[in-house]
Amino acid sequence: MLKHLWKRMAAVLCAVITLAATSYVTPAAAPELRGVWISYLVWDDLPKGQDAFQKAVDQMFENCKSWGMNAVFVHVRSHGDAMYPSSFYPWSKFATGKQGQALSYDPLAYMIQSAHARGLAFHAWFNPYRITGYRMPFEEVSEKSPAKKYLQDTDPTNDRWVLKHDGDYYYNPSVKQVKDLVIQGVMEVVNNYAVDGIHFDDYFYPELDDRDPMRWFDRPEYLASGCKTNLTQWRRDQVSELLYGVNKAIKTMKPDLLFGVSPQGYVTHLRSSNKVFADIDRWMSQDGFVDYVMPQLYWGFETKTVAGEAAPYAFQQNLDTWLRLRRKGNVKLYLGLAMYRAGSDIKDYNATSEWLRRDDILKRQVEAGRSSAEISGYCFYSYDSFLQSEAQREVSNLLPLLR
Repeated sequence: MLKHLWKRMAAVLCAVITLAATSYVTPAAAPELRGVWISYLVWDDLPKGQDAFQKAVDQMFENCKSWGMNAVFVHVRSHGDAMYPSSFYPWSKFATGKQGQALSYDPLAYMIQSAHARGLAFHAWFNPYRITGYRMPFEEVSEKSPAKKYLQDTDPTNDRWVLKHDGDYYYNPSVKQVKDLVIQGVMEVVNNYAVDGIHFDDYFYPELDDRDPMRWFDRPEYLASGCKTNLTQWRRDQVSELLYGVNKAIKTMKPDLLFGVSPQGYVTHLRSSNKVFADIDRWMSQDGFVDYVMPQLYWGFETKTVAGEAAPYAFQQNLDTWLRLRRKGNVKLYLGLAMYRAGSDIKDYNATSEWLRRDDILKRQVEAGRSSAEISGYCFYSYDSFLQSEAQREVSNLLPLLR
């Protein structure tokens, strides 16, 4: 009897194993991200009246959907400002026409609604430190801006929370109160809006010169800190501390919300000792900083150096470098690609620019990414470039891959 019982048990076990093997379904891969950046320059061109604004936004997202996109990366803070009613930052000049001047409606809320209605994920794009720059001079910074308050109040302890460098103003990345302000500003959006992700680009540190007191930037804070690491690593640590704090705050409230960064595309520049200070090696090998990295691989396949040799930042060589980095950790890798270069005479040290001779560069770049089986998606800079006449042949070759 015991022998028969064992036979019955073995038969049942075999049936269970067979059923499990035949019924198991391999988990589906995450959908490929296909996005476009919508910058403050696009905001500047949008109508300011509510009805006209909403109509223009609807058309913009209809275009994105028709191109095969499933995500938009939209500026919500470009110059220490806000494209929405904020408790921390003044209204953006690019949303309203004048920094600090309010709208009677919430343009960000409508943008998110319009994007979601068309199946587009909405990623809120931030510049964490920049205060002035292209189309945003200091004289147009609102008196409501924290930057103006720090510089003009009678409290000497916050005088260096904002720094002027080569004519432009930045929040000081090494100041704890600045990091807290950035995190509070991000969480204001996370808590009040149904965004699908938070996105930082590469405006961290400007290019510095520690031999020149006029271009030291935050070197005095380093000297006062007593830190034993070298100045370059200390600056990288300031940016990493901000990213870690942002990611932790986001995940505490909304664990599934994506947080990522889009750095410059040439890794050697990111490892520089005098600019950006993005510790990309750390972010891509250690958990806790970002969910994805989206390097701006804005060069063609045939890019040369000034000496006429194949450039290490030409697309395929550059892609291979980033793939090696991706394999060191769990961070997803998206590619930022340059639609704005399509059909243009971009200097690449060829006799005739590759962007003038070829009209399938972006198509081949997407194909190269897909063939690696390690790229999770693509984002194109920028939305308005898809509408430029000189880009239309490139657009026509690209879109069949996205639809």
